[in-house]
Amino acid sequence: MPRNASLVDMLKNIIRRMSVKRVCYIIVLDTISIRKEKYMKILVVNCGSSSLKYQLLDMETEAVLAKGYAEKVGMEGTFTTHEANGEEKTIHTQLNHHTEAIKFMVKLLTDKETGVIKDLSEIDAVGHRVVHGGENFNKSVIVDRDVKEAIKKCIPLAPLHNPANLIGIDECEKILPNVPMIAVFDTAFHQSMSKVAYLYALPYEYYEKYGIRRYGFHGTSHKYVTNKAAEVLNKKVDELKIISCHLGNGGSICALNHGIVEDTSMGFTPLEGLMMGTRSGDIDPAIIKFLVNEEGMTIDEIDNVLNTKSGLFGISGVSNDMRDIENAAREGNERALISLKMYTHMVVKYIGGYIAAMNGVDLIIFTAGTGEKGIKQREKVCNYFGYMGITIDKEANNCRSKLVEISTPDSKVKVMVVPTNEELTIARDTKEIVGNI
Repeated sequence: MPRNASLVDMLKNIIRRMSVKRVCYIIVLDTISIRKEKYMKILVVNCGSSSLKYQLLDMETEAVLAKGYAEKVGMEGTFTTHEANGEEKTIHTQLNHHTEAIKFMVKLLTDKETGVIKDLSEIDAVGHRVVHGGENFNKSVIVDRDVKEAIKKCIPLAPLHNPANLIGIDECEKILPNVPMIAVFDTAFHQSMSKVAYLYALPYEYYEKYGIRRYGFHGTSHKYVTNKAAEVLNKKVDELKIISCHLGNGGSICALNHGIVEDTSMGFTPLEGLMMGTRSGDIDPAIIKFLVNEEGMTIDEIDNVLNTKSGLFGISGVSNDMRDIENAAREGNERALISLKMYTHMVVKYIGGYIAAMNGVDLIIFTAGTGEKGIKQREKVCNYFGYMGITIDKEANNCRSKLVEISTPDSKVKVMVVPTNEELTIARDTKEIVGNI
């Protein structure tokens, strides 16, 4: 319905298909529609298991007005990095749970010294990152009671993240009543995968009863960088075969075949796939039973090992931070060197497998912490594919967190570094949904 339609006309059409709560949203939106159409301010909230990331964006220009990151929420030594008005401050204030973190975020955004808005009435919508939406959602949605129930049902699939995501939604609803809350799911981007790619070779009844399948994650990041790269190349995503490498402390690789997800490395949970900072990635499932028998470990203890004590940290014994490991390797630490070689090996295996699955590739993208800053890692990965005509411009590749094409003009496949912007993806989805209510 046009945004300049009368409130009465809107209500007549909407009451028939929406909950009372969503009708309230429409009333609020209609009364300030002219301002919002041009000057919509969207708050993006990302509640992690022990953190809170946030950004406030002016969607007229997509400018970031303020952003922050509260770390160690619920732990000793909480600190928040807040950036606004060209200044960055680190504030040491103990935040014992996400409720306190949300309230502190609001204080920072509205404070005379650190804030960028006079009061909360300037916030027109809130976009929430939600890690797991299961098979229920193939796109972002406005939050209502049914959506929250669906997120709750996915808690067993993302026990560290979905509960925190729900707290963020609940607290923002209390602080910003009648302001639309939008859920943007990490898993939604991958819902175009076919059953051939997402099913596991287990009895089919487990999929039917419990939804055991590959879901994929980092969807907002893969969506942003593939669209951004295609834009830079003056192409449409559905014209390209793209492999997107989100390489950070958590890492995943996604194959996008003419706009359809061919496959992705993370699976039922974010544990599957690449070797990561502290996660094991792919292992033989029989190892779990072996450790139960030989070490007397419980399933929960093994799960903790696989998620928090493995990966680069487990092999190197140094750190989960690639920079620390590279320093240790230069100093002759053999385990650090092995961990780096293992990491490259796994990334290459997945890229190679996806090239085969798509019968070719037009573009390879590197993003996230290691993908954006790992100059040597990018070069090492790409050198494996010299046989198929991929060549890297070393001078162009000598960059960190910069949007740049690092392949040579005569390379058979284009290779790009594209800094990710998950918050902007969430804000754009939020703006689109609110604008179409």
